[in-house]
Amino acid sequence: MSILIGRDTRLVVQGITGREGEFHARAMQAYGTSIVAGMTPGKGGQTALDGTVPVFDTMQAAVRETGANTSCIFVPAGGAPDAILEAVAAGIDTIFCITEGIPALDMVPVVEVVRLTGARLIGPNCPGATSPGQAKVGIIPASVHREGNVGVVSRSGTLTYEAVQAMTDAGIGQSTCVGIGGDPVIGTTFLDVLKLFAADPDTRALVLIGEIGGAAEEEAAAWAAEHLRDIPKAAFIAGRTAPEGKRMGHAGAIISGGSGTAASKVAALEAAGFRVAGSPTELPALLREAGYRG
Repeated sequence: MSILIGRDTRLVVQGITGREGEFHARAMQAYGTSIVAGMTPGKGGQTALDGTVPVFDTMQAAVRETGANTSCIFVPAGGAPDAILEAVAAGIDTIFCITEGIPALDMVPVVEVVRLTGARLIGPNCPGATSPGQAKVGIIPASVHREGNVGVVSRSGTLTYEAVQAMTDAGIGQSTCVGIGGDPVIGTTFLDVLKLFAADPDTRALVLIGEIGGAAEEEAAAWAAEHLRDIPKAAFIAGRTAPEGKRMGHAGAIISGGSGTAASKVAALEAAGFRVAGSPTELPALLREAGYRG
């Protein structure tokens, strides 16, 4: 089993005719993801990916004609909020927004609309998700994965790749790997993903990769302490040496007023039973120390 995506995913790629959209759509299709439609205004009636995917002018038409249930957005920052809203209006259940650089104020009303309609937005500024052996949506390299039962959730793309590769090299496979995005305003949090993993009978251990800024890791840790006591858990927090007031990488990775520090996150995670690594490569050993046996 998996969360968010799997063999029943029917994907529409918004922006499939652009350079990035086409490149990553090819990689998703090669992995086995069922891409049933593309959407680019003004390109309706064309096909993409060597004639295998029909392109539509609107999301309404794409969903109506193909039964798409998941969207992956490769649309420039200026148009991405509207692209999310169009996917929601068309009835898409799960939306991955890969686009970076969207102003936070633009995302605030969009996230609220998504919440009120009952859809799920992952991102923006996220790498997507992979359920190994089933489907991949987004830009996570397929080669780092191995089928298994460890759920991975991360704010960082590149740290995710490093951690998952280390797990795969150690013979530890993943049920689903989810990158939630590093912006201040996102649609799906660590806590949201932990709840999904908790309900998945085939996820038997957890890895959380966080970073400085905000309180999302602490909120997830508090919930895990009560609801995930008996599952092996490991974590890594990036930015331990970052000075206060200095943004490191992601827009949300900033320590302000003494809150959002690496130390506070590590303490909360350790109190919740997570083994906290000093580097992503230590995660496999810490999972085994926590009781993971595969």
